[in-house]
Amino acid sequence: MAVKIRLTRKGAKGKPFYRIIAADKEYPRDGRFLEVLGNYDPKKNPAEVSLKEDRVRDWLSKGAKPTLTVSHLLKSKGIEASIK
Repeated sequence: MAVKIRLTRKGAKGKPFYRIIAADKEYPRDGRFLEVLGNYDPKKNPAEVSLKEDRVRDWLSKGAKPTLTVSHLLKSKGIEASIK
């Protein structure tokens, strides 16, 4: 099972916010997931990112790969995540 750390969309039309989740790469974007790792709200100024840093580091150590967008969010919080 290949795990990705990615975003899933929530919120009303025109008012999105996102959850940062760990999910199997085959699960649909807004479908099943393994664990919620944080939230991202791009509508706030500045954009708000909250993370469970210990759980994110745990998933990364287990081999989970973040998407490009999530890797940028992690980098802004001081967590290095390599994309391959």
